[in-house]
Parts: sequence; structure tokens; C-alpha cells
Amino acid sequence: MSNNQEAMQVCSLPLPPVQYFQNYSDENIRRGRASKPPPIIQETYTMFGNPYNAEDSIIRPLESQGFKRLYPQHFDRRRELRKLNHSLLVNFLDLLDLLIQCPDSPRRAEKVDDISLLFIHIHHLLNEFRPHQARETVRVMLDLQRRQRNETTIRLQKHIDKVSDILQQTLENLPDTELDSKLMVDTSKIDRLEQKNADEPRVDKCVPKDKLMCHLIDTMNTN
Repeated sequence: MSNNQEAMQVCSLPLPPVQYFQNYSDENIRRGRASKPPPIIQETYTMFGNPYNAEDSIIRPLESQGFKRLYPQHFDRRRELRKLNHSLLVNFLDLLDLLIQCPDSPRRAEKVDDISLLFIHIHHLLNEFRPHQARETVRVMLDLQRRQRNETTIRLQKHIDKVSDILQQTLENLPDTELDSKLMVDTSKIDRLEQKNADEPRVDKCVPKDKLMCHLIDTMNTN
């Protein structure tokens, strides 16, 4: 096999991503060995052997793909899908009649092409519903999360109310005990005594001999 033939081969499926995600281990990221992400494609690129333009819409028109449009620009998708389905069934029955009556007729290839074109149109119309399907899926997911959070909030509030009732019932069941007045200490006298001691000037009650001894010890420590 020549090099040109090897270069023209295109894999029908993408390669396994093992060779990519192994480069982004924690050790490689910490040491800065991880490869940088590829730059954003600005112009044209090739995917599975087909050329694409980065500025093209996600769902390209049929004319840009080289197919003849069988329905007008402004149409009802449901109605057109129903019509395409009926046309597909009629063409399939015509193909069966040709295969039974004259299988070598050249019209057989024409019917196969017509059926292929009908399938392409049906597939294209179904793909145009993808953005709507994505929005509806997100809406349903958000609505489900909202209901789950509301149910969780309601259950939490029920538990809070139950605990509050238990605490209130416990407080009501506590016995009423009165303390003996004889055991109570009159703190007002203690407060007046502390205030009196704070107001009195401090008197140095140290003996002169003790002062002299302290002075001698301080002098010896400094020397």
C-alpha cells in the first residue's frame, strides 16, 4: 500500500481518548507538563473526511449540502414530515412493483435515489427540532429540580415544626419549683462593699524593714 493511499484513509470512528487524558494527570498538571488545549478553529476544518466551515450554522441548509429541497422555505414541519412519510411509503411500494415485474429496469436506481432523498429530508427536518428538544430538556430538568427543592423545603419545615412542638411540650411539662428565700444571697450588700473598697484610697501597709530588705535584694540582683 502506497503512502498516498494511507494518507487518504479516514477512520470512521474517533480514536480512543486514552492517549489524551493520560497527559492531564495531577502530576503533569502540577509540573506544567500537560499539553495546552488546541486553538479555536477560525476557518475551515475536516471531520470524518468531510470539509466544514467554522462560520456555518450547526444545521446547514440542504442546498449547501448539494441536495434539492422538496418543500418551501416557510412550511409546517409536522405537515411536511407527514407528507414525506407518505411519499416514502409510496416510493417503497413502487420499488417493490419494479422488483417484481421488471427487476432490470433502470427506474429501479431512480426509485432508490428518490427514497434516499426522502430519507435525507426527513433526517434534516428531525435535526431542526434538536434546538427545541434541547431547550425543552433543560426546562424539564429545571422544573424537576425546582419541585425537588420545594419538597425538601416542605419536609424540612415539617421537621422544624415537629421539633418546636416537642420543645414546647417539654417546657410545659417541667415542674414549677420555687427556690427557698433563705438560700438566696443578697448580692446588693456585696456590690456596696466592693464599691466602698474601690472608693477608699489605697494605703501602703508594708513595714519599713520589709521595704529595706526588698531594696537590698533588688540591688544584689542588679549587681
